[in-house]
Order: sequence, then C-alpha cells, then structure tokens
Amino acid sequence: MFSVVRDGDGRITGISREEIPGAERLDAHHPDILHFLDRPPDQEIFSDADADFVRVIEDVIDALIHNNVIKLTDLPPAAQKKLLLRKGIRNKLGGALDLLGNDDLIL
Repeated sequence: MFSVVRDGDGRITGISREEIPGAERLDAHHPDILHFLDRPPDQEIFSDADADFVRVIEDVIDALIHNNVIKLTDLPPAAQKKLLLRKGIRNKLGGALDLLGNDDLIL
C-alpha cells in the first residue's frame, strides 16, 4: 500500500510507502500508481504472474527431489546453482521448504 498525494486536478504528485496522515491509500497495482510510475498495468500483472510461476516450478522441483523422482545432481550445474541460490534466499526470507536439507548453502 502507498500513501498518495494528489494535486487539485486529481493527479498523483507523490507517493510514499510510509503512511501519511490524511493521505489516500492505494494498492501498488492501482492504475493511478502504475501510471505515476510509468508502468503499464498489464506488464505489472504479468511480472507478478511470472514470479508466482517461478515459485511453483521451484516447488515442483523440490517435490520431485523429495520423492526421489530426480536428484539435485541430475540437473545441469547452472540449474543446481540457481536453485540453491533461490532456496538460500527463500530460507533467509522465511518462505523455504527444507526438502534438500542444505538451505544454508549459497553458491
């Protein structure tokens, strides 16, 4: 959510993540916020969908490894490195599953 300051014509003149008393509060995906930041709404929604889909793929890989369908070492070295990097970051952010048992490892 953002605090939004508008001019007399209703155009956004400033935004802040900090709450401003009496200011309008808008979601980050609100068209007025996206216009102010010069980002088309569809692009923002698509980027969010991509990020969510990457998380799904990562979870599927974790499930395949956990169920012994594949081994981490079956993946190409570059994919292993990227997966372990993401798992390390997710672990630090508190959203990781410890299916590989080495979430602390960041290559």
